[in-house]
Amino acid sequence: MKYIVVLGDGMADEPIAALGNKTPLEYAKTPNMARLAREGACGMLKTIPDGYEAGSDIANMAILGYAPEQYYTGRGPLEALSMGVNLATDDVAYRCNLVTIENDTMADFSSGHISSAEGKELFAVLQPVIPDVMVQAGVSYRNLLVVHGGSGATSTPPHDIVGQGIAPYLPKGGDAELLLRCMEMSKRVFGNHPVNKARAAAGKRPATQIWPWSGGKKPAFPSFELKYGKKGGIISAVDLLNGIARCAGMDVITVPGATGYLDTDYHAKARYALEAIKHLDFVYLHIEAPDEAGHLGSIEEKVKAIEKVDEVVGMLMDGFNGVIAVLPDHPTPIRAKTHTRDPVPFVVRGKGTDSTSAFSEKAAREGKFGMKKATEFLEFLFT
Repeated sequence: MKYIVVLGDGMADEPIAALGNKTPLEYAKTPNMARLAREGACGMLKTIPDGYEAGSDIANMAILGYAPEQYYTGRGPLEALSMGVNLATDDVAYRCNLVTIENDTMADFSSGHISSAEGKELFAVLQPVIPDVMVQAGVSYRNLLVVHGGSGATSTPPHDIVGQGIAPYLPKGGDAELLLRCMEMSKRVFGNHPVNKARAAAGKRPATQIWPWSGGKKPAFPSFELKYGKKGGIISAVDLLNGIARCAGMDVITVPGATGYLDTDYHAKARYALEAIKHLDFVYLHIEAPDEAGHLGSIEEKVKAIEKVDEVVGMLMDGFNGVIAVLPDHPTPIRAKTHTRDPVPFVVRGKGTDSTSAFSEKAAREGKFGMKKATEFLEFLFT
């Protein structure tokens, strides 16, 4: 048997008055997910263990069966591995956003979804003035900062504090002084940089500084193939997911046109998944767009992203006869514009049927699979 999991990042939500008190998942036109529910069965999944923040890193590790309590060290090192950065045992790697700060307030956690090329130019001028650390440009606003011989620090994910003053959320801990110095230097060198001048002239938000967060040391996962006896691969445009894949010894499948944003090539992702499953036993197809729409607080974009995910599900159902599962990793409610800890719905075709005829938060609560822990999800799927 072969398996495909479609992960709609942040797809779950809350009822919204503007949608007639339906969630985006209930409101969106999703005939293929409904068909999956009719041909399969539903349940709910607790993806965030008690005591952990509702991050995509925690949730996706748990869904893949890697207990965060045992293996999680931080988001930064996972993204470093995806970028091909070989961390020393005493390196601390931080996720490093390019952000827009206005009047000491977090105006935009992504600097208007700055392009990868623009980010690379900014980091090229930043590195020489902060020689005590290493910075590396990644995809769009998602970048990396490594402290050699670091001792760690805590700071708040920037997407959690949009519209709030930044003072209470600045880095604290052993590396804090160094990180704050790097942040201050980034403000100086980014201020009059041609990239930011051009963005301002085009009516776009500038990248005013860096924001390092979720640092940690290199993790050690058991191999996916040894754990499950199956060869697996991940399709994602997000360094975090690809870092998890590298840690687990899974194939990283690169899809041209996959952006990690609303404009990603959904159909290309489906085509590559169908091709990859020919030589793999398991494909984890991650789609970031619903989460990005949630962070933007855009009902329209979230509904549109969910409907695009549904098109992916339809292509997979038409081209693949194995087990298919669809689920979010966590909710990203329009109201909150950030992640929440609530359990998420899942639907599976190939593990029996129940009476559900739609896929949504409400429908899945009535599914025959009940509530499950995320770390047990793949064992359940594979048996």
